[in-house]
Amino acid sequence: MKKTKKLPRIDKECVSCGACVRVCPRGALTIHKGITAVLDESQCVGCGLCAKECPAGVITMMEVTKG
Repeated sequence: MKKTKKLPRIDKECVSCGACVRVCPRGALTIHKGITAVLDESQCVGCGLCAKECPAGVITMMEVTKG
């Protein structure tokens, strides 16, 4: 059975400020090598807080179908 889930999509223009990391309730985001935010999909609940808090506006929520 296919499952639909909302996940953040992080554009390459990420400025690695860490705002998304600080607001994520599950710790699903990390800053990788000081360059960009990286998502652990298994931890993400799709709440969208990261997209709302991103000062650069480079995080958008996308529906993803798995399975």
